[in-house]
Amino acid sequence: MQIFSIIALGVALVIPTYVIAQDHDHDHNRNQHQRYYDKHRRDYHEFDDRENRAWHIYAEQQRRSDWKWEQAKERERQRYWSWRHNHSDAVLQINIR
Repeated sequence: MQIFSIIALGVALVIPTYVIAQDHDHDHNRNQHQRYYDKHRRDYHEFDDRENRAWHIYAEQQRRSDWKWEQAKERERQRYWSWRHNHSDAVLQINIR
C-alpha cells in the first residue's frame, strides 16, 4: 500500500511541471514571427500582427487592398520598409499593446 502512495505522490509532483512546460512551449511558438532584413536601413523587422495591419494600410494606399505580404516581391517589400520608417504605429493609429 505504501508503494501506491509513493507513486501517487510522484505523479502529483510531476504532472504540474509537465503542464506548465507544455503551456510555455505553446506560447513561445505562437509568439514567434518572421524577421525580415531591410537592406537600405540595415536593420531587421518582425512581421507580426501590428506589421500586418500596417502592411494592409500600405497596400490600400497602393490601391491593392487584397495584396498579401507573401505575394510581394523583394523590391516591393523594400519600398514598404522605406514607407514604414516614415509611418510609425502612432501615425497609422495602430493600437499598441
